[in-house]
Parts: sequence; structure tokens; C-alpha cells
Amino acid sequence: MNIIIIYLVSSLLSILEFLFLARAIMSWFVQGSGSKIYEFLCMATEPLIQPFRVLLSRIDALRNSPFDFAFILAFFVLIALQRVLYMF
Repeated sequence: MNIIIIYLVSSLLSILEFLFLARAIMSWFVQGSGSKIYEFLCMATEPLIQPFRVLLSRIDALRNSPFDFAFILAFFVLIALQRVLYMF
């Protein structure tokens, strides 16, 4: 039973990683940022990124940064969670 749960959670994390990567790639293109697919990607990933945005908004040096550190941090947390699952 535990193996099935670990497999399902790991699969969900893999799907989320794919959604994060797709969102990052589509954000580079002007045509992609207004599409329905991009809106879906934002809707699916933003609830995971938002807590990191709130956390990082407290750091003055990161407020005006051209990089979205909240996105990067959320992506790395997903990867770390998946690695932790592989230890079990």
C-alpha cells in the first residue's frame, strides 16, 4: 500500500515539474503568454508558487529582481520532495 501511495505522489510531482517547465518555456515567447494553455499552466502552478512569493517579498533585495526567484524556489522544492520520496 505504501508503495502505491509513494508512486502516486511521485507521479503527481513529476507532472507538476513538467507543468513548471512548460510554463517557464512558454513565458519566453510573446505568443505563448496569452494562450489558453499558458493560462492553464499559470492556474495549475500559481497556487504552489504563491507562498514562496509571499515569503520572498519580505526580502528587499529580491523585490525588484528581474528573476522570479519564487518560481525557481518552488521548482527546486518539488524536485527535493521527489528525491525524498525516492529514499523510501
